[in-house]
Amino acid sequence: MAVGSEDTMYHTSNSTYRLASGSIQASQDTLPEKLLDHHTPGLPRPEDHFNGTYLIFFSLGIGSLLPWNFFITAKEYWAFKFRNSSSLTSGKDLEDSDILNYFESYLAIASTVPSLLCLMANFLLVNRAPVHVRVLTSLTIMLAVFMVMIALVKVDTSSWTRGFFTVTIVSVVIVSSSSTIFSSSIFGLTGFFPMRNSQAMISGGAMGGALSAVALMVDLAVSRDVQESAVAFFLIAAIFLGLCMGLYLLLPRLEYARYYMRPAHPVHIFSGEEELPQDSPSSPLLLPRSQESHTPPLRPILKKTAGLGFCIIYIFFISSLIFPAISTNIESLHKASGSPWTTKFFVPLTVFLLYNFADLCGRQITAWIQVPGPKSKVLPGLVFLRTCLVPLFMLCNYQPRTHLTTMLFQSDVYPMLFTCLLGLSHGYLSTLALIYGPKIVPRELAEATGVVMSFYPIAGLALGTSCSAVLEHLI
Repeated sequence: MAVGSEDTMYHTSNSTYRLASGSIQASQDTLPEKLLDHHTPGLPRPEDHFNGTYLIFFSLGIGSLLPWNFFITAKEYWAFKFRNSSSLTSGKDLEDSDILNYFESYLAIASTVPSLLCLMANFLLVNRAPVHVRVLTSLTIMLAVFMVMIALVKVDTSSWTRGFFTVTIVSVVIVSSSSTIFSSSIFGLTGFFPMRNSQAMISGGAMGGALSAVALMVDLAVSRDVQESAVAFFLIAAIFLGLCMGLYLLLPRLEYARYYMRPAHPVHIFSGEEELPQDSPSSPLLLPRSQESHTPPLRPILKKTAGLGFCIIYIFFISSLIFPAISTNIESLHKASGSPWTTKFFVPLTVFLLYNFADLCGRQITAWIQVPGPKSKVLPGLVFLRTCLVPLFMLCNYQPRTHLTTMLFQSDVYPMLFTCLLGLSHGYLSTLALIYGPKIVPRELAEATGVVMSFYPIAGLALGTSCSAVLEHLI
């Protein structure tokens, strides 16, 4: 579809689009990247030399999830701390058994609840605290926490297991909260840039998951010491956090980034019932300085992104319903052979590694293909179609089976294929919906919309993980 002149604008009640071949309906259905990019007429648009900005956002995306993934990847270390070191020396098996048995549940609660609260706080801070303050502060806090965790690896915590558990949970709360502010702030910042930069940040997050899965495989293959593995995980996370700080400070030095990071002023957003000024249809809808609000208008953002938000919530709901609760309990049909492939490496390879790389591929495809558009009915149709994956996983070799005795797929190839479909569709569809959000609102609301869009995945994850326990009891 041909794209008209960048200086030609079409103003809706709360968004700005470029006309394409005189067809408003066509722009609503497909809206390619050039059509969605916020661009100021009259200013020359610089080139992203050597894809420097793209690579920086990709790396920041890795940094947004890699530390948290490494934190939970050190599963054997936490088991050692809460079981081995305590039970071997202090004999408090009964007292501390609940810590070990429900540790992952504690982690989920300690990460999800603060994340939701911090997203709300970050939305309120959009016009109060500059983005660089929020980003650098959150990175510094995460780096400090990981340095503390590195120091505690070699400390004998057998005499204060409960205290160490408290320190760990507090660390999870701090890391999760800081990571949420960091990632939502960066994603909000990418709202000012062309969509490929938002896609880079989201794909970087998938790369963080893939790297953690590779690290887990390497650790299973070569590691001999649980504590040394934990030091390696935490140290790599700390190094990458420091790298993210350096890359973020480098970002405004790039001419391409400076062009899109120019200040945007708060605007008044007209609802559907209000009429636009007739005397100056092309002028920006700015409020007088005395009427500007420090809090971005939430209602028009929610109204404009409601459809995309529902798609994101449902995508993450289905994915978290299956992964990891259901998929990690699917065993190899040849497990009785005792080979490392069917026992030790089956779940890490066919679930974690395969899913994360399929997710990464799905997200990366959106760099070249962006269909269907944000207004297309095909997008929610594809999102609902993913529901079929739930019974497909349930009919694989899930163990133990209590109620659902039928096992339809009698091969290890099937769960691998279904995992690829789950990850690929999750990555592609969720990335499309996420990068569209900041592009269907005025530029002045792009950052706040990015923060709001970050809420939808967490809501979907919370809903899916809570329902996954019910689904497990039905199998």
